[in-house]
Amino acid sequence: METRRPFSKDIILLQDIDLVVNKITGKLRSDVLNDFKRNGAVVGISGGIDSSVCLALSVKAFGPDRVIGVIMPEKDSSPESEELAIELAAEFGIKTVKEEITSALNGFNCYERRDEAVKRVFPEYDQKTYRMKIGIRQSGLYSNLPPLFSLTIIDGNGRQQDKILNVRDYLQIVAASNFKQRSRMSILYYHAEAMHYAVIGTPNKHEQEQGFFVKYGDGGADVMPIGNLFKTQVYQLAEFLGVPQRIIQRTPTTDTYSASQTQEEFFYQLPFNLMDIYWYGFESGYTPEEVGTVMGETPERVEALFRNFERKRKTTEYLRMAPLRDYYCE
Repeated sequence: METRRPFSKDIILLQDIDLVVNKITGKLRSDVLNDFKRNGAVVGISGGIDSSVCLALSVKAFGPDRVIGVIMPEKDSSPESEELAIELAAEFGIKTVKEEITSALNGFNCYERRDEAVKRVFPEYDQKTYRMKIGIRQSGLYSNLPPLFSLTIIDGNGRQQDKILNVRDYLQIVAASNFKQRSRMSILYYHAEAMHYAVIGTPNKHEQEQGFFVKYGDGGADVMPIGNLFKTQVYQLAEFLGVPQRIIQRTPTTDTYSASQTQEEFFYQLPFNLMDIYWYGFESGYTPEEVGTVMGETPERVEALFRNFERKRKTTEYLRMAPLRDYYCE
């Protein structure tokens, strides 16, 4: 009978990274080449750690000649994202395609729809001179209340204003912004279908479990090789696979809004190195007392975190569901 390991801060660390990489790449080859009958892989690369590791795994699985990296900037993207994506592609010797998606987003009225909601909150907002972003207020992390999103605008002089978003404006800003991820998904499938390749999804465990992805956007893919890996483990793979250090050292960012923003600020509310450990304790059945003793936290605050995790998982279940089809059968 297997004995559960004592909880520790190192409990999520991969002990045999070579074995893990070989298992992932072996399954990747089998799924894509044998089951899907596809000839290679298409990966959207953004200079982020997750897409970089997925590209590195794909190259190891299929070889650089059968992997295409697609770079898809738009007017709100950080120039650094494209620079790092190019550096990544050069490191692994793959072909890249650049698809500028601003025109497509203009065609969907993405920016216009988003800015309409922003202006209801801040009438003075002008996308030509202001930057904007939305994010979760940290204060809700240890409470039983749903998180509150705030809107931030920053003028040309760096003056920042913040207001809590009402539901209507929040939903419109998010719905409009999601055109970005869904447009990128369409581009990836164009290149995959043109080459008879598979689309490699890049979400990690937290993005999947907490619903930090866009349904049929970055959540749309044929395979998700790091979908069960914590962020800490993704970084372990990045070091092992030789992902450029500039990418490894870069702070994880959403790169969705014109104002710079970390993933922690936008959604997670915790740095990944802490969130990984707490989430492992939560899903593995460790008590708040066990986790709190190791982490130097009170059981009450750990229990509040666990409730926060459970709420995120439950409220985002819709995003992970496949289309329902069992409405009639003979």
